[in-house]
Amino acid sequence: MKPDFNLLDAVALLKDIPEKKLLKGQVGTIVEILDTNVFEIEFSDKKGQTLVSIAIEKNDLLLLKYELTAA
Repeated sequence: MKPDFNLLDAVALLKDIPEKKLLKGQVGTIVEILDTNVFEIEFSDKKGQTLVSIAIEKNDLLLLKYELTAA
């Protein structure tokens, strides 16, 4: 079962998006839920400045976790 994605969740890309200069593993934040499986993801630099905001499908994202959960 795939995890639920929510606003402000941290996610990582599972593929490169060269036209936006994004690489697999790049970390971003969900800033809008566009559809059941499509999210607006914001990618920022170390200072918090937005670099890119782009719609990405759920299958191309890995939900990052900061707390222990049951397997």
